[in-house]
Amino acid sequence: MDAAAREAQQSGVEWRVTVPEGTSVTVEHEAGPAARAWTWLVACFAMAWSRVAGFARKVWRIGTDDPRKAVHGLKVGLALVLVSVFYYTRPLYDGVGGSAMWAIMTVVVVFEYTVGGSVYKCFNRVVATASAGVLALGVHWAADKFGELEPYILSGSLFLLAAAATFSRFIPTVKARFDYGVTIFILTYSLVAVSGYRVDELAALAQQRLSTIAIGIFLCLAVSVLICPVWAGQELHLLTTRNMDKLAAAVVACVEGYFAEGPASSSRAGADGYKCVLNSKASEDAQANLARWEPAHGRFGFRHPYGQYARVGAAMRACAYCVEALCSCAGAEAQAPPHVKRLLRD
Repeated sequence: MDAAAREAQQSGVEWRVTVPEGTSVTVEHEAGPAARAWTWLVACFAMAWSRVAGFARKVWRIGTDDPRKAVHGLKVGLALVLVSVFYYTRPLYDGVGGSAMWAIMTVVVVFEYTVGGSVYKCFNRVVATASAGVLALGVHWAADKFGELEPYILSGSLFLLAAAATFSRFIPTVKARFDYGVTIFILTYSLVAVSGYRVDELAALAQQRLSTIAIGIFLCLAVSVLICPVWAGQELHLLTTRNMDKLAAAVVACVEGYFAEGPASSSRAGADGYKCVLNSKASEDAQANLARWEPAHGRFGFRHPYGQYARVGAAMRACAYCVEALCSCAGAEAQAPPHVKRLLRD
């Protein structure tokens, strides 16, 4: 071992061994447990920071693409602050009592992104709550006349009404327009029928809760309609026009890509626009269903023919299937000779 190797060994950095063939091998000292733990900790922190930064970029992109979504969050917060005043203010709290929490729950469950969605849920909640409450009070009054048979009558009515209401959700018309209302009906009737067996002033309690629910619905609709409203009818109209533009762009891109002499990768993105049209049926049906609940606004008057949008969407999807077949033929391996393409293009 030469002097350089001895000096390196004494310094603690590395040491060098000469093998018989004359080649040298460098051996480094292995890191200690503390260094390995620190390296692992730094790697975990870097990975966590990368994921948080990626999530923040996605959130920022969603907010910048459609600022109305951020405004919707502010509207929900404002509605909750307004309805919580009935709980924090003593005079208002004395008027509604402990049922003020039902107003807060109402705002949370019925506030939707579009005005049509909010009106749909508010209407279903009011009708379902009122009808279920009145029916439960009537059944409770009738069951009270039978004395010891009261719990059996209440349980039987709960079983029959819950079974019938749940089965009605499979009816297409009820499923499309009143599914939320049926759920609220089952919930309200169950609460009133079960809790009413141990409550003396059941009618007063039901009236108090119904009034607080009405307060929550009023504040929800006021904030949804008066502050930066998002109309489902307008969203449906814009969705239809965007699908038309994407379908036209897909046809143009498909034809241009077929007659292009070079690689047609630049027009591939435009040719895939028909896929958005094929996947938009659920969104169109949902927007059309919610738009029927909205009041007259702008160019969308009362009894606006929203059903025509469904027909237009069906026609566009049929055309999109034809565009899909056209793109498949244009991208097939067996292609026409170049002189035939030039003749067709001219």
